[in-house]
Amino acid sequence: MAPLMFMPAQEIAGMLGAESGEPWKVLDVAGGHGLFGITIAQKNRNARVTTLDWPHVLEVATENAARMGVSDRHAIIPGNALAVDWGSGYDLVLLTNFLHHFDSAACEEILRKAEAALKPGGRAAILEFVPNDDRVSPAFAACFPLVMLANTPAGDAYTLSEISAMASAAGLSNPVARPLSNGIQTLVVAVK
Repeated sequence: MAPLMFMPAQEIAGMLGAESGEPWKVLDVAGGHGLFGITIAQKNRNARVTTLDWPHVLEVATENAARMGVSDRHAIIPGNALAVDWGSGYDLVLLTNFLHHFDSAACEEILRKAEAALKPGGRAAILEFVPNDDRVSPAFAACFPLVMLANTPAGDAYTLSEISAMASAAGLSNPVARPLSNGIQTLVVAVK
């Protein structure tokens, strides 16, 4: 997935204002290859990024952080994102390509963990395949639930109104959606 996510990671770092240079504490939940958080650290020399994922997966993120020149500002939290302590005081929690693996109740719990990990005014950045409310457009996002049906016990592609409702139930507010230039995914940012 890393080669496919390089360009979206660059775009998301720009959308989030990483180049502002403000000191950020960033958590990349289920970060896998780590590119989303690592790219933010590349664009912002004052950002410190923690990637949370399974121990063997974090080996890849650690290698990528070293290769991309940010290992001195990259930390890890090994374990199951649903079970481990995420810490607190984050300016930004990244939830990229994660919520679609779960049903809405589990997504609300994940978003509650994000809200608890954020400092006041912090942001949760959610990258997902977001179908329109009609659930038949845009085509790729509308078809994505079939992938989740075949590969997860209860995953789905959630509409903006569904993501907004889950975020609100978790204590996050003002969700703003911005489609990525790839035309496939949408970044939704909500605030604590």
